[in-house]
Order: sequence, then C-alpha cells, then structure tokens
Amino acid sequence: MSGTHSYGGWTDSYRGVQVTPLTPDGREVTIAYTGLLQKSGAQEIYLHHGFGDNWHSAGEFRMEKTPQGWQKTIIMQDNQVNFCFKDNAQNWDNNDGHNWMYRITSGF
Repeated sequence: MSGTHSYGGWTDSYRGVQVTPLTPDGREVTIAYTGLLQKSGAQEIYLHHGFGDNWHSAGEFRMEKTPQGWQKTIIMQDNQVNFCFKDNAQNWDNNDGHNWMYRITSGF
C-alpha cells in the first residue's frame, strides 16, 4: 500500500504505518509504526528506506519508541520515499513484499 499526498500525510491503519509531514513544504516527515513487529514484542525497530524509484541514498535507522509506537523523522531527498521495517532479531515487515511508499506532489 502506498500514498501520494501534497503535505497532508498518509495512514495505512490496517498495518500500523503513518507518515506525517512536519514542514510546510512536506520535506520533513515522521514515519510512525505500530505494526506486526511491535505487536510481536520487538525490543528495537529500524526503518529501512531509500528515495526515488531506485531507493537511492538507502539507509537503516533505529526508530524511537514512544507512547504512540515507534517513530523516525527523516528529510525527503526526493519527492518519494520507499520504506519497510525490521527488528533487532532480523525479522522484517515489508508489507508482504510490497514495502511502503510515500510521495509528495510538490516541493521538489
């Protein structure tokens, strides 16, 4: 499942994923996760992401555990970010092999 928005944010409530823009141009976003890995008791969760169609500048970053779930704020380096999650035991949540994608339609 993926979302395309002009700064309005996006939610996949079924899988526990939410993207919230923090800046007027939509380039800084927080990705929040309350999905399968959290429900399975993961002690740490990492956001694996890359930008554009080819996942350029791919990286993996530890998410912060908050009362609302796991969160990581990133700065968009393109108008599209592709992402999935993994835990400290190397279990992945990649949306059944489809990953997630969030795209902003302006600001780049």
